Formats: sequence, C-alpha cells, structure tokens
Amino acid sequence: MKVTFLGTGTSQGVPVIACNCEVCTSGDKKNNRLRTSILIQTDDKNIVIDSGPDFRYQLLREKVKDLDAVLFTHEHKDHIAGLDDIRPFNYLLHKVIDVYATERVQTALKREFYYIFADTKYHGLPQIKLHTIYNGDAFTIGENTILPFEVMHHLLPITGYRIGDFTYITDAKTVSDASFNVIKGSRILVINALQNEPHISHFTLNEAKAFAEKVGAETTYLTHISHNLGLHNEVENNLPSNIRLAYDGLKIEL
Repeated sequence: MKVTFLGTGTSQGVPVIACNCEVCTSGDKKNNRLRTSILIQTDDKNIVIDSGPDFRYQLLREKVKDLDAVLFTHEHKDHIAGLDDIRPFNYLLHKVIDVYATERVQTALKREFYYIFADTKYHGLPQIKLHTIYNGDAFTIGENTILPFEVMHHLLPITGYRIGDFTYITDAKTVSDASFNVIKGSRILVINALQNEPHISHFTLNEAKAFAEKVGAETTYLTHISHNLGLHNEVENNLPSNIRLAYDGLKIEL
C-alpha cells in the first residue's frame, strides 16, 4: 500500500491569503500546504480520503489516472468542496465513483451538491454511489478492509480510518478510549497538529506528540498544519525521530 499526502494544510491552506509571516513567504516548498487529503493506492484500488478545494490540482500534480472511492472524514468545506472534480473519472473511464460517509455527512453532501441528487439529471453531472458507514463497523473496498472510528473536533464527530497497519486522523481534539483501542497497534499513524497555541477543536503540536507517544506507532506523521506552527524544517528538527511533519507530495509505503 502506498500513501501520498495530497495536502497537509489547514482550512485556509499555507500560504494564507494576504499574510506576510515567515512561513507564508518562505521559499521552501515544504511550507506550501494545500488543504488536507490523502491518496491510498493498493494492489486493486485507488482511494482518497477527503476532497477539499484543492482536489483538482492535487490529482493533476500527482498524475492520478484512476479513482475508485472517496472516503469522507466530516462535512467541513475544506474536506468536501472538491467532490465535483471526480467528473473526469466518470466520463473518461466510464465509471461511477463510490463515496463513503456517515449519514450526517451525506446530508451535508446532498445540501452542498444538490444538483448531483436532483431528479433532473443534466449531462456531465458527477456520478457517485453513496455508501453509509457506521463508526466501529468495518467495510471493504475491493480487497481492503477499512475500519472507521470516531474522534471529536470539539463538538463535531469526525471519522478516522484504519486500514491494516495504517491509521489516518484529521481534525481531532479528543479521542475516546474505545477509539484509542482501534488505533493502538498501528505501525503508521497520521494525526493533526494545527499549531503551538491551544485550540478549541484541534490538537496542538504538544498534544499531537503526546498522543503519538501514547499510541507508540513506528512512525507518526503530523498533518492539517497551519502557518502558526512555524517553518517546516525548524519544527521537524525539534521532533522525536519517530514523529515527522508530513508535507504535500510526501509518499510512504507500507
């Protein structure tokens, strides 16, 4: 299984519009972060988790030629806004894209992309098949078993995903004991680390580090990063050897 970080930034991305801080004006490409999303490539399927506003560019950058499924973590715009960009896979590959989400997220998709679900079907509309997922109940995509679980983004439930030895979490602030039991034993862990200062709905860097140490994964990658965290290389140089900052385009293999 290969995982590509399509984006590692928070809701505004980095650089932030009109910001002149040292991160936003950095010439280091690792400080340029599109909205958070990953591509998972297995022997038989291409799967993405979340399709944010930068989805089209991310797929072009990584030369993605096929897509089988989209999994959603939650309904915030920075995680769903690019769903319309699955259309070329519909008409070039003549396939319907499977979309996996909780009932609450599906309600948001039907509101934001009402034209997909309208009774009148216009030519060129995205063609998707909705699948309802329930946190704690595993499902399969091809040969891949996927276990969704719930973490909390302040008061909003977020779906994390475990696929074999790989666990992906974004927008977490608290994790229940039941969900931790799903996560523990992961060899590769991805979690969010927004900034250094306390935040009501996201792990800070120190909270993410503490959580990573508790899980004890072989390697933890931090994502959903804002410009407030600091320069990539400076932050990374002060991390434990088994905790790394993810960056756009990073590829890992399991």
